[in-house]
Amino acid sequence: MKQRPIIKLELTTTDKAIELLSWISIMAIWLLTIISYTNLPDIIPTHYNAEGDADGFGGKRMILIEPFIATVIFFGMTILNKFPHTYNYLTEITTENALKHYTDATRLIRYLKLNIVIVFGLILLQTIRHANGQADGLGVWFTPMTIALLFIPIAYYLIKSSQAKK
Repeated sequence: MKQRPIIKLELTTTDKAIELLSWISIMAIWLLTIISYTNLPDIIPTHYNAEGDADGFGGKRMILIEPFIATVIFFGMTILNKFPHTYNYLTEITTENALKHYTDATRLIRYLKLNIVIVFGLILLQTIRHANGQADGLGVWFTPMTIALLFIPIAYYLIKSSQAKK
């Protein structure tokens, strides 16, 4: 395989805004967890089925799983975004097209990172609400919304990337 160019990407205003929203979201998840922890009952929902109904329960310490996993994914995707030359692309990366493809791919990762953090934040919020008797599971809207938040940016990127091949 031919060596791909390594380029330092400059963040656009949009990229900076997405990063800022991601950082705010991850901090909000932890803040919500810390603030809510003492008011949680000893047993809380720990798992939901595809319809959004709680089908697993555990101790209130389990509430720390959502922010922990969200944080690991957040930092993993943040680090991954520093190495766009290692990604898989639909087209051969050359010196001429590297900037465009790297920019589009890192923006996709940025959108996905924000959306994943939002999904984990919503799970956390609904778990807290359910544990406190204010909600009954995640709701029927949760699974379709999650699928849309994850697959619409991917589909958009794939369409945009395949058009760039022509």
